[in-house]
Amino acid sequence: MYHVNTSANILVIGDLMIDHYVHGDCNRISPEAPIPVVEITHETHTLGGAGNVIKNIKALACNCNIVSVAGNDGEAERVISLLAENGVDGMGLVNDPGRCTTIKSRVLAVNHQLIRMDREVTRPIEADVEDAIMAKLQGMLNDHDIVLISDYNKGLLTTSLLAKVITMCRDVGKRVLVDPKGLDFTKYKGATLIKPNRKEAGLATGINISDRQSLENACRKLKELAECESVIVTLSEDGIAIFTNDQLTVIPTKALGVIDVTGAGDTVLASLGVAIASGLSLTEACEFANLAAAVVVSKVGSATATINEINSRLS
Repeated sequence: MYHVNTSANILVIGDLMIDHYVHGDCNRISPEAPIPVVEITHETHTLGGAGNVIKNIKALACNCNIVSVAGNDGEAERVISLLAENGVDGMGLVNDPGRCTTIKSRVLAVNHQLIRMDREVTRPIEADVEDAIMAKLQGMLNDHDIVLISDYNKGLLTTSLLAKVITMCRDVGKRVLVDPKGLDFTKYKGATLIKPNRKEAGLATGINISDRQSLENACRKLKELAECESVIVTLSEDGIAIFTNDQLTVIPTKALGVIDVTGAGDTVLASLGVAIASGLSLTEACEFANLAAAVVVSKVGSATATINEINSRLS
């Protein structure tokens, strides 16, 4: 039976966005073009990207906050409102007038997604925004037990910013867990742990991960590239791999049925952070995260897992 430290404070740094869903009915084809006409019934907005990590932490009844960037627009106000709904004050948000708040709009008819439209700016943040981010971090870091970096490659986590963030965290003894993106993992140099999925690990190392030996070779190379203590690779239906102390361990999946893998990586990052902040060992934390992932992939969309749902998987 798992118990989490509900007084743990977890800080997330990463790309915050809004997931916007437009739901409707579709009963005819447009006379203007061979496309469906969707009669809108309702719309929903929820936190996405690093915001989904926040939702997963809160679902596990832990305290958290976020340092991120948004535009100086109406959607930034919506982000603040959505954070407040999740019990987060949004004091770590920096408004950048040079970019829009990232929003991904999906149009669905009878639960079938017809199109996705993204409004975003992905160029790297400017130096003044970077300075503002570091000022936010400096004011918040000592109040948190662990730092999670959620990289969606939207321009916030530049090589320069990552180096400063990881150095500041190490200087005050804060562990840093990274959910990486891209091909260059050297930008995460000095992190405590990096957590790519199998595809990301293969692309970053140039190794085709097809068996245990190639998996171990990829993990070893990732550890060298990021100069980190441990590497976790999520393997979808094959579970989670842990490479630490020069040894590879694979924990089989606990999923009973897979409905939707959307957001499972966010769940793993959040649950790893919660577990480690609660005093679990790395292996125990990965077993906990594996169970949390099994819960969310059995649901539709970017779902979350509660401690009761995780414990129910034990039986």
